[in-house]
Amino acid sequence: MSDDCIFCSIVAGEIPSRTVYEDDDVLAFLDANPLAPGHTLVIPKDHHEHVQDMPNDLAGDVFAVMHRLVEPIESAVDADGSTVAFNNGEVAGQEVPHTHGHVVPRFDDDGGRPIHSIFGSGPDLDDDELDDIAASIADDAED
Repeated sequence: MSDDCIFCSIVAGEIPSRTVYEDDDVLAFLDANPLAPGHTLVIPKDHHEHVQDMPNDLAGDVFAVMHRLVEPIESAVDADGSTVAFNNGEVAGQEVPHTHGHVVPRFDDDGGRPIHSIFGSGPDLDDDELDDIAASIADDAED
C-alpha cells in the first residue's frame, strides 16, 4: 500500500467506491469521473505503479477480471462495444500512479474514436527498422 495513493485508499476502505467486483487480489469499481456510463476501473489491490511492475500471476488475474466484466458492463448500459485499455505511465495518460485497466462502454453515436486516433499518423519505418525492433523485443521477452 502507498500512503498517498487514492486507489490504495479505496482498497483500504478509507474512500468509498461503487465496487462491482472484488476478490483477494483484484478490485473493480465504477470510475468516479467516467468517460461513459458503466466506465469501470480494474486494479490490483497491491500497489504497483506500472503494468510491468506486477508479478505475472497478478497481471493475469487483473486481465481475467477485466475479461469477466466486459459482458456484464456492456449489458448493464446497453453498450454496442467497449474499449479495454491501460494507460501505462504519465506520458501515456496514466493519471493515478497505480496500475489500473479501463473498461469503457462504447456506443454507436458516442463520437469516440479508435485507439489509433490517439497517435495521428504513424512513424515511417522501413523493413530493417521493423526487423530490428521485433528482434529486440523478442530477445528481451525471453529473459
